[in-house]
Parts: sequence; C-alpha cells; structure tokens
Amino acid sequence: MSAPATAAVRVADLGEAASTRMEPAHRDYVDGGAGDERTLRANALAFEQARLLPRVLRGTGPRDLATTLLGTPLSMPVLLAPTAFHRLAHPEGETVTAAAAAAAGTVMVVSMAATRTVEDVAAAFSSVADQATGQAAGALWFQLYPQPDAAFTTSLVHRAEDAGCRGLVVTVDSPVVGRRERDVRNGFVDLPPGLACENLRDPATGLVRSIAMDDRLDWDTVARLRALTRMPLVLKGVLHPEDARLAVECGADGVWVSNHGGRQLDGAVATLDALPGVVEAVAGRAAVIVDGGVRRGTDALVALALGADAVAVGRPAVWGLATGGEDGVRAVLELLRDELDAACALTGLRRPAEATPDLVVAASLAPRRPGHGRAVR
Repeated sequence: MSAPATAAVRVADLGEAASTRMEPAHRDYVDGGAGDERTLRANALAFEQARLLPRVLRGTGPRDLATTLLGTPLSMPVLLAPTAFHRLAHPEGETVTAAAAAAAGTVMVVSMAATRTVEDVAAAFSSVADQATGQAAGALWFQLYPQPDAAFTTSLVHRAEDAGCRGLVVTVDSPVVGRRERDVRNGFVDLPPGLACENLRDPATGLVRSIAMDDRLDWDTVARLRALTRMPLVLKGVLHPEDARLAVECGADGVWVSNHGGRQLDGAVATLDALPGVVEAVAGRAAVIVDGGVRRGTDALVALALGADAVAVGRPAVWGLATGGEDGVRAVLELLRDELDAACALTGLRRPAEATPDLVVAASLAPRRPGHGRAVR
C-alpha cells in the first residue's frame, strides 16, 4: 500500500503513488505525451538546466506569497491547470479538486472535458471558499475548446459565466488532437461506462456530444469570444512571441505559455524556453501564465523570475486526486507553497514578484571557481 498523501515529501511521491491507484491505461492517458514524448521530457529538462543565483543578507523576514491575477486575489502564484476526466482518478472527480483549490485560495481551471458539470464544480468550490476567512479565496475559471457549432460554444461560455466562473481560458493549440501513442497502444478511446464529459450533455435528451477540434480556428474566433463575455479572456497554448503580441491586440487579458504538457506537437519548444520571448512581446499588457514540467517550488520561482505572473500544474493535481482525494490535491498545493516560500527565503526575496531574470542562469553559465571546470556548489 502506498503512503498516504499527507506523508508525501515531494510532488513526485504522489506521482509514484498514483501509479498503484489508477488503471494503467488511465495513468498513461494522464502522464503520456505525443509522439516520442520529446517535448514532454523537454519541459522538465528545461527546469533541470536552470540554476538560481541567490542573494544573501537581505533580511526578508516572513515571506508573503499572495498575489492578484486578473482581478482574483490568490494565496500564491500557483494555479491548477485544466485537466480532463478527473473521475478516472477519483469517484467524485472535479468537485474534490475544486474543494482543495478553494481551501488553498487559488484558481482551478475547470476543463470543458470535466466528468462533473461546471455547476457541480462551482458549488463544491463555493462551499469551501465561503468558509475562508482572512485569506484569498481563489476562483474558478473555465477552459474552452471552441466548437465548430458556434451556438453551442456560445451556450458553454454563458453557462460557465452563470455558474460563477471568473475567467475564460481558450485552448488555441489544438486544431487537431496530437497523436498520443500510449493511448493508441492501450486502445484508450472512450471513457469507461458511467463516465462522460458532463458539460457536453444535452439536458433535454441526455445525450453527450463529442468534443470536436476545429482546424478553422483563427483570430476572428478569438474576437468573437472576446465579444461574448465580460470574463477575463486567457489564450492557452501560445509559444511564439508574435502570437503573444497578436493575442494582446485581439483583447486577451492573459497569455498562457503552454505546449499542452507535450501532448500535442512533439518536438515543440519547452515552455520555459519560450517564456522570455512571450514576456517580451506582451510587455506588461497582459498577464502571463506558464505550465509544463513544474514539479517544485523552485521551478515556480524560476518561471516567475523569467517574467511569468503565475505558474500552473496539471498532472500533479491528478496524482494527488488519485492518491488521496481532496487531501492529495491539498498536499500538492501545500508542498509547492512550502517549497516556494523556502526558495524565496533562500534567494533573498520577500515576495515572488520581486524575482527578476538575473536570479536565473543556465547550468552551463553558473559561476565557476577559477581553474575549475564545475559550478560552485
């Protein structure tokens, strides 16, 4: 039997424990990437190759990790990224994840492909957030794949807004679905009986639509979505600086640097490597979020130093959910919080927002002792 989630020392411990709790095909769906999974590995490798260059004797005192993102006060700049099918990991699915996010005072982005309705997820989030006192309560955002049926897309946006979501995250890197070879080998095509993408269920007939990727998506689609809602609009899946510039010009409030966790275009650049170019192109005109390979509080600090306003984690939340339900997801967030707090203290920061690019150097550029061929330790 795996150790309980509360005994986890690092986020990776929960990943290892989840492997014993989930069906192998379902675990492969969560953990797998496209093609040879080069981009999946590159995301983690980019963080492994980054090095922090700390300052000392800064007298930081207690740290303050709180921030505000697109109008939402957060207890820390770490969000839960949209991930599908949480009931593959836990019987209650996304409602449990939402409760943990609310308890942590952060944002959960509800996937359009959730196995619980956005209304149920919102109710679970609110029941915990309403009890929060003296801390940031976080918020729910909703993730959308724009559908070829424009009327149905519109109905989903309004439904999310009516449920109380306070941000719309539009995934723009998926005109088609990436070829995920683990799923092909496992024959993972449909959800098990009794599970469905509940936000796609027709209330009149009970039938569930299939998610349709739309290879005709363009900037006009973004403009139409911008006109649909007063929610802050975030475009997720941006890697190229020119696309970041166009996103801001098209009215996006946030640009989310993501390669879909390595699940779409294998060989795409690691998100950490793409981040500085996007930050420069955005030039402070929109919030910048990044995901992909964040497994430690030090990873979060590296990304924040390079200009991100927040980081997001996807797979770790599912690992926590599979391992310990709400306690497991809380454990993920608390581990990242504690590590980020310690990293700030050890690099001379009172707040993560004080981090600047000169805090980060590539491993090959770390300071070296004269006459020695290895970095100073």
